[in-house]
Amino acid sequence: MLERSARIIDGDEPMVMHGLMSGSQGELHEVADGVALIDAFSNVIAFSTDRGLALFDVSHELFAPTVLKSLRGWTQQRVDTAVYTHGHVDHVTGSKVFEAEAAEGRAGKITFVGHEAVAQRFDRYQFTNGYNGHINMRQFRLPEPTFPSDFRYPDTQYRDEHTLDVGGKRFELHHARGETDDHTWAWVPDERAICVGDLFIWQFPNAGNPQKVQRYAWDWAVALRAMAELQPELLLPAHGPAVGGAHYVNTVLIDTATALESLHTQVLDLMNQGARLTDVVHTVRLPEWLAGKAYLQPTYDEPEFVVRNLWRLYGGWYDGNPANLKPASDIAIAVETAALCGGAVAVAAKAESLASTDLRLACHFAELAVLAEPDNVRVHQVRAAVYETRRDAEQSFMASGIFRTAARESRQRLRELEGNENG
Repeated sequence: MLERSARIIDGDEPMVMHGLMSGSQGELHEVADGVALIDAFSNVIAFSTDRGLALFDVSHELFAPTVLKSLRGWTQQRVDTAVYTHGHVDHVTGSKVFEAEAAEGRAGKITFVGHEAVAQRFDRYQFTNGYNGHINMRQFRLPEPTFPSDFRYPDTQYRDEHTLDVGGKRFELHHARGETDDHTWAWVPDERAICVGDLFIWQFPNAGNPQKVQRYAWDWAVALRAMAELQPELLLPAHGPAVGGAHYVNTVLIDTATALESLHTQVLDLMNQGARLTDVVHTVRLPEWLAGKAYLQPTYDEPEFVVRNLWRLYGGWYDGNPANLKPASDIAIAVETAALCGGAVAVAAKAESLASTDLRLACHFAELAVLAEPDNVRVHQVRAAVYETRRDAEQSFMASGIFRTAARESRQRLRELEGNENG
């Protein structure tokens, strides 16, 4: 695993979607003496100690049984402590699988540890369960909305820093805002290792995410540089392979920090000049020397979404366009636009013609057409085709998922309309 990571960082091996969407089968890799990474939808990092295992994350409940089986092929030590790197469901819902094993074997209670904001996240998930279900459906291409409602809250919570001693092994926990406000990264001095959670994911940082709560690009970069100052020799991420060797670990930490800092600086420079959001979005770009890095490809999140998240953090929701402060409804704008153009079909025809030259603009016209005449078969045919083309052109998983959902909505509406006509 460490050799493969080095080849990718050196540019000698292609990336081939290592990380979040790798489709791992739970293979265990012993990356140092008494240290294992179990590759899953969310990895589990295991440290052997004199008191039992210390884990970082417990994966998703659907993957945890396979993870546990792989773990038991490596050691029969009981799980003593499990640290949540943050509260996302793919990192925490496997807790019930590990606790069930502990109860069955009467191995003693597992102590779960996390930042104090993890509990707040779990509370928020109860308030927004339905919304998160719809996000999951769009983002992960599920057939229907689904989101868990039962969470194992941490037994031990901390605010800024916390030191764990598990069987004589020291784990120094640090809070950092980045992808989330409840993130933990850990320094393990005996191994000169860092457990980074999702602060490095082998893809462009998940610092934008258009469907989720606030991300923190600057704080994220600060945390990465703090890790680099420790001169770690082993990086253990929650997605993708481990990284070994001080040079390679430092490279990915500093490059990721620099990418986030670049976007942050560019956005604030334009905001301070009074630019509108649309101008910022279409101006800010990641430097080419960073954009070409195999481990910074926008295959999940992307820089454009980070730009919007930075605007939201520093500037609120007003985008600088006074017409958008108290706007007319999308439907009202669509109806009037269609009337100007000679009807919704004419607007759809414009969308269709633009699809080969300007997909961004084509999507606007396709939306206007379907909002103006939501029961028109022709406009749904065009809208579906435009968004299918847009989906295929996108690199990031988030963008393609949203465009795929839009196309599917129109395909479904077409089936309903055509069924009515046949009936």
